[in-house]
Formats: sequence, C-alpha cells, structure tokens
Amino acid sequence: MLLTTEDAGTHPRVHLHGAFTSLCLPGERSVIVYVPPCYESHPERTYPVLYLHDGQNLFDGRTSYVKGRTWQMREAADAGIEAGEVAPLVIVGVYNTGERRLAEYTPDPNLQLGGGEADSYGLLITRELMPWIANRYRVRHDRASTGLGGSSLGGLATLYLGLRHAEYFGRLAVMSPSVWWNHKSILSYLNERAPEIWERPRLWLDVGDREGQRTVRDVEHLARRLKANGWKPGDTLHVERIAGGTHDESSWARRVRPMLRFLFPAIPQ
Repeated sequence: MLLTTEDAGTHPRVHLHGAFTSLCLPGERSVIVYVPPCYESHPERTYPVLYLHDGQNLFDGRTSYVKGRTWQMREAADAGIEAGEVAPLVIVGVYNTGERRLAEYTPDPNLQLGGGEADSYGLLITRELMPWIANRYRVRHDRASTGLGGSSLGGLATLYLGLRHAEYFGRLAVMSPSVWWNHKSILSYLNERAPEIWERPRLWLDVGDREGQRTVRDVEHLARRLKANGWKPGDTLHVERIAGGTHDESSWARRVRPMLRFLFPAIPQ
C-alpha cells in the first residue's frame, strides 16, 4: 500500500508521495506529482499526464543527483502554461531506486553490466502506478494524452517502453538517450517493433553537442532509424542538437520548456 505525504517545502502544487511498493519489482520508491496552476480553480477539468523517470532530479534540489541542480520542471511547466504555449498538464516523477536504476532502465542484460529489468519496470508503471494516479488525480486516460520521458538511461527506457507499450503512450520525451547500451540493441528493437505500431507516438529526441562524439553519433543514427520507420520530422518527430548541451540536469532543464511545447502544445482558444 502506498503511504502518502506532502512535502510543502517544495511547492504547494508539487506533492511527494512516499513508499510506493510494487508486485513487479522489489523495494520502495517515491512518486512526485506536479499539478498545473489552474488545477484547483477548475475542478471539472481533466488533464494530460506526463510520466518521467529519475523523479528525484526533477523538482527538489535536496534530492537531486547533484544537490541544488534539478530539471526545474515546475518552473518550466508553469512558464509554458502561463505563456499559452503548453497545455496544462499533470507531471508524475517516478524516483529511481539507486543501485537498481541500471537494471530497471535497461531492456536487455549486458554481459558485463547486468540489467534487463525494463519489462518489469514497464509493468510497474502501466499496471500499478498509472491506475493509482488515475484514482487520485484528474488525468485523462487516452493514449494521445499520456506521455513518458527521461534522459540518459531514462531516455533509453522511455524509447523501449514507449515502443513496447504503444497502446498507453502517445508522446515520448527521449533526451540524451543511452543508445550505446548492449551494442545498441535498441536500434534493432525499433526496427522490429515499429511495423507493429498502428500510429507513431509523437517523439522529442535531443542530444547536446558537448555530450561526446559517440553520444551525438548514436542519437543521429537513432534519428535516421526513426525517420526510416515512419516518424515524420515536424509532425511526429522533433530532433534537436543542443548547442553547448551537456549530459547533466542543468542542461536538461533548459530543454524542458521546448520539449513540453512540442509534446503538449496548447490548443488555441
């Protein structure tokens, strides 16, 4: 059972829920939930929802991997919504479990590094967490209103789970993905799975030009594979190479608002 607390020290619209337990994976993890500025004043409304990995790095500098450096998700979402660029949405951050992060974020095992528990992690999200969120927050349930996102290994997990569970996720934020994992096996999976997906999810893909030549080349290779498999630039696909972009929370924070604008654009009134 999930025990719930609210951390008012973060922000009154950012709620921290502790001790989420799963039948799919061992251990407990926290879940942090952002609601948009209009959430309380419009109780009749429902909202699209974006699930993000590495939840401790998104909102609260006290829990982030590098203390004080977060994705500034609330600030970016608020600014985009208030500017009329981003549709009001709920954002759910799923904390990683530390030493089990690599295992849970990788789709197949690597001989040297282990891993390969992303299938179980995907069931945790789709079968356990998503119904729990739907019972407590006014989120929409349709595929077009549901997104998944993450960076690095979280970007790898997003692409894999977005393809595997395409019936749930219509919007994907794949930021600085670890395409290198297990001899780039994600590229083969993309080729195998894409023909089975009836409608391409809207996909944001980025990489910083200071993340290393291999990372940049891998993301460019992934972009070509996506296009070859039916993703259309400017429509279902946005690929961006970030000038000066690095592989850290501060750089990902600068990409959040344009990512939200592409995946969850405001509907003109």
